[in-house]
Amino acid sequence: MREEELERLRAIVRDCVGRHEYASAMFYAGRVALATGDPTDIYMEAQALLLAGHHRRALHLLTSSPPLLRDLRFRCLAAKCLEELKEWHDCLTMLGEAKVDEDGNVISQKDSNMMNLDKESDDHEINILSAICLLRAKAYQALDNRDIAKQWFKAAVKADPMCYEAMECLVDNYMLTCEEEKKLLSSLNFRKEDQWLYAHYSCMISKHEKSSILEAKFRDLEEGTSGSSFSISPVNKSSKCNADLMACKAEYYYQCGEYQKCFDLTTAILEKDPFHLKCVLYYLVASVELDRPNDIYVMADSLVKNYPNKAVSWFAVGCYYYCIKKYSQARQHFSKATSIEGTYAPAWIATCNTYAAQQENDHALTAYRTTARLFPGCHLPMLYIGMESMRTRNFKLAEQYLLEAKKKCPSDPLVYNELGVVAYSMKDYEKAAQWLELALNHVSFPLSELWEPTLVNLGHSSRKLKRYQKAITYYEKALALSSRSLSAFAGLAYTYHLMDKFDEAISYYHQALWLKPDDQFCTDMLNFAIEEDAQTRKDFL
Repeated sequence: MREEELERLRAIVRDCVGRHEYASAMFYAGRVALATGDPTDIYMEAQALLLAGHHRRALHLLTSSPPLLRDLRFRCLAAKCLEELKEWHDCLTMLGEAKVDEDGNVISQKDSNMMNLDKESDDHEINILSAICLLRAKAYQALDNRDIAKQWFKAAVKADPMCYEAMECLVDNYMLTCEEEKKLLSSLNFRKEDQWLYAHYSCMISKHEKSSILEAKFRDLEEGTSGSSFSISPVNKSSKCNADLMACKAEYYYQCGEYQKCFDLTTAILEKDPFHLKCVLYYLVASVELDRPNDIYVMADSLVKNYPNKAVSWFAVGCYYYCIKKYSQARQHFSKATSIEGTYAPAWIATCNTYAAQQENDHALTAYRTTARLFPGCHLPMLYIGMESMRTRNFKLAEQYLLEAKKKCPSDPLVYNELGVVAYSMKDYEKAAQWLELALNHVSFPLSELWEPTLVNLGHSSRKLKRYQKAITYYEKALALSSRSLSAFAGLAYTYHLMDKFDEAISYYHQALWLKPDDQFCTDMLNFAIEEDAQTRKDFL
């Protein structure tokens, strides 16, 4: 067969692959490989076989000539076949023995005679060593060796920062703590033209950063001013790339407690890209927080019809039942989601929350501990164990778990808030005030009604410390966020009462009782205040 004819057939193979006509690609690639015996053509045939779903046949072709496996590309493709066949031990054997340290640096590679014969791909493809590290990570993860998997995911993204899949697995599967994520990002070597990717990764890991800082990062990425010529053209403003960036922003809103903003943003994205599954996730959890069961039902129905084999579909069904307080049914569907995808953290955490909602303390604690083991970088299980321990009045244990949560994520204001509540419950009012002030300092957005209880608790702590004027300031700030806060009115009334300012105290007791006429504390204290005021006036006369 002449070279011109061979080149024509190779072009046809590439065209067939581009059109997803894999049977045709497989046929023509086989003719070319048979005619030339060239390793590059054999590799092309193996790729066509793999794409056509003939994994075992592709593996046989690649392994039938051992010298070919000295080429990293052949070794990697053979391992990919074994991944598709879910033969994980053989996949690791095919990739060869290697060791990696805790920081993701490959420190030992025993197959020193391996080589990469495809030098032309270096500038326009992800590094082959990164692809091999990624395959190793997936194999170890499938074998439930998550610690080693984490190290190989780190090695993959270190070998080539363009390996987005490795970074996404590390972040979405909560393999790293907040500090470990920052350390990894700072260790990556990006090319000048890839600074936009550095900015994108930075947005992925910035879950509790101040809103002004992160909004600027998002704006720079959208406008293409993040240190590279990459930008999103006006035509592609609603493209998948932009949807991925907006999904990061939605996650940030959710983590910061801005549930309405998260819901509005994900709704807008899903109107243009209705099956962007990461956006779907944050649409669902925001809907749960906003108590919108009808919206969840519509989304769950669509997902189950279109993606019956995806974890997020059954997670959506679980969210619906959770929202209408049918926790047993919710747990069944969350469990189905985890059986489909064992690393789907939202379903694991939601399963734990169903036990907590039913006040099944022992089951909840066991489930949270399991989740903490599966997702070592996630601080939420430790936070929730602390909250469960508080509910059973085991304050010392609660404090230990909350401090562990703080170590994993030192920027989450909710952790500081709960530490303040524990300290208050243990009558350590000075420490309670310190923790609660730290909670407010770590809030990313201007204070919303969500933080009214924190301000009230700060008022209580200040009152206990006899810092009455400071307590009044905090109570008034709480009322500015929620004008119907019984605790804030009662706190103000009692503080003025302690200061012997009976007119103000009586006024605020009345306002508290207007909100809750049968409140026993305010009723009793109102009577005392009236009697003391009358006695003071009598003594004055």
